[in-house]
Amino acid sequence: MKNVTIADVAKAAGVSVTTVSRFINGNYKKMSDTTKQRVQQTITNLHYAPKASARKMRQDFSQMIGVVVGDISNVFSSLLFKGIYDVLQPAGYDVLLMNSNNSLITEQNELARLFTQQVDGLILQPNAKTFTPYQQIQTAQLPLVMVDRETLNQPQDVATVVSSNFDASHQLAVRLASQGYQHIITVSRTLAETSAQSKRIAGFTAGAIQSQQTMTNLETAHHDRNWLQQQLHSKIATTIGKTAVVSLMGPVLFDLLAVCRSLHLTFPNDIGLISFDDWTWSQYVNDGIFLLQQQPELMGHVAAEKLLQQIQQTPITTMTYIPVKTIEKASL
Repeated sequence: MKNVTIADVAKAAGVSVTTVSRFINGNYKKMSDTTKQRVQQTITNLHYAPKASARKMRQDFSQMIGVVVGDISNVFSSLLFKGIYDVLQPAGYDVLLMNSNNSLITEQNELARLFTQQVDGLILQPNAKTFTPYQQIQTAQLPLVMVDRETLNQPQDVATVVSSNFDASHQLAVRLASQGYQHIITVSRTLAETSAQSKRIAGFTAGAIQSQQTMTNLETAHHDRNWLQQQLHSKIATTIGKTAVVSLMGPVLFDLLAVCRSLHLTFPNDIGLISFDDWTWSQYVNDGIFLLQQQPELMGHVAAEKLLQQIQQTPITTMTYIPVKTIEKASL
């Protein structure tokens, strides 16, 4: 007979792997007597016995998970953390949240602190362009899930959960062409070495090439609102035909709305206006702003499940793309 795994026990008992893991570790909080009896009976029936190495690992567990986000003030990060916490807390883990402030140096200091806390795993919104600064995590065989941002030269066995940024942007560019938009202006604010915005720019660029549109990106990270106003005015004044302006991250939308007011631009009459991220207040701006809505809470949920599976030594799918939803409003 093949060795019985914790996944086999969970399947036979009709519960999650997390529930079985909690039972084995004596973490019965919020677990009914019926569930405990069913799991125990299944373990007995299947003659399941954890390997000695696995028992040793569990004895060394801290029951703490480290989470490092790029910008805790961003609504995206808050919802991402909520999705993570809603999975890990019921599974019996304390969650330590760190804010790298989109700084690689700060991020590395925080990772060092989490190592000293002997966390059982890490969920990271990375700042580095390549995987090299995170090689120490893999070398230490510490369960790791990367979220939202992708790094270059990343080993194929590292779990990653990101939005389908390229596909959503590419499809929207083609759709804009079908609606008569001949020009696309994206507005980004890239603060870290890597960003989900780069995939969005690549998607819009590919779609524009396919549809024979012009495509321009305005990077605002090192410029003020006046610079954005001058650039946008110049681009729009020198083009003939319909132009769509896309905020590639939620906070940029504030600047774009202020610039539109200063330039007396209305949407969709003068320009089409689109924004990534779900800013619920945007529905109250005129007749609403067309959104490409990410699902950060779902992303956090999936990332946390993948981390638990690694801790429990269950095989995982390493790359997961979370769909980007289209919220259609009258600004386009």
